[in-house]
Amino acid sequence: MPDPTTPTPAPYPGPQQSSPPNPFENFPRTAPSGPLRVVVADDNPVVRAGLTVLLSGREDITVVAEAADGRAAWEAAHHHRPDVVLLDVRMPGVDGISALPYLVRIAPVLMLTYSRESEIVQEALRRGAGGYLVHGEFTADELVSAVRNIREGRAHFTPTAAGALLDQLRQRQGPSGGPLPEGLGGATAHTAGCPPPRSQPQENPYQSGGFGLDAFPSSAISSENLSQVQPDVGQSSSGWTGGRPAAVDRSRFQLSTREAEIMDLIASGMTNQQIAATCFISEKTVKNHINRIFAKLHSTSRAEAAAKWLGTAPGSARGLG
Repeated sequence: MPDPTTPTPAPYPGPQQSSPPNPFENFPRTAPSGPLRVVVADDNPVVRAGLTVLLSGREDITVVAEAADGRAAWEAAHHHRPDVVLLDVRMPGVDGISALPYLVRIAPVLMLTYSRESEIVQEALRRGAGGYLVHGEFTADELVSAVRNIREGRAHFTPTAAGALLDQLRQRQGPSGGPLPEGLGGATAHTAGCPPPRSQPQENPYQSGGFGLDAFPSSAISSENLSQVQPDVGQSSSGWTGGRPAAVDRSRFQLSTREAEIMDLIASGMTNQQIAATCFISEKTVKNHINRIFAKLHSTSRAEAAAKWLGTAPGSARGLG
């Protein structure tokens, strides 16, 4: 007989049902990513201010510095280590093309410029630019999307820049590129039952407004001297003489700096809406500027004003450049 005073042992509880330890419990947690940090480089203070206001108005973007030339852009990028650099082409001192190879070592670079020449687009991409946007060819939302995507390695191009890329690709490959898999593209005109393609020179779609593939002599387009042959933005649509920009005597028109900027955009073919988006002003303000410009140029139409501004109107006085 067991001793009634001896306590009965508790039943075996069985295996514990607690969850296994978390192997990542002691790992540091990933800090939430901060806003996308941008450096804006443009010699036009109005453009810089407009871009800063536009980008800083987004919750996930902040402009950490502005720069008026390539050297200041490099110093700002070196100091702030931004996620993206917005870079103009034509700036005094060190231009954007010259600064580009040094900036891409620090952050992705998105070209944001009025310069639409094919040679400049191609050279910027060769030197490492992650995208190329021409003013007047994008909306504010498209610019914001491009800035966000450039950080992720997704390239962005406006139509003019995309056209320059296609032109470069066709010139390099000629009528036929390398061999394609699965025999693609191997059928001849005879076997395909089609007439042979015509080999006629195609009109260059970029040969307008003083910009074109022959705007620069081939000897001028090199890594060392590309920036030296670039005209100032204010004279970008003045025409060319011997591969160099020829100046027009515009002082007689007595336009203000803003009016001259808008007249340049009119001469490049922009609409009032595009000019307003480019200059970050309202269309009504653009119309007021245009009315004053027409009065000073004694013109009644955009075509007449542009002809006088570019020096192509009869009797226009063109400087020697």
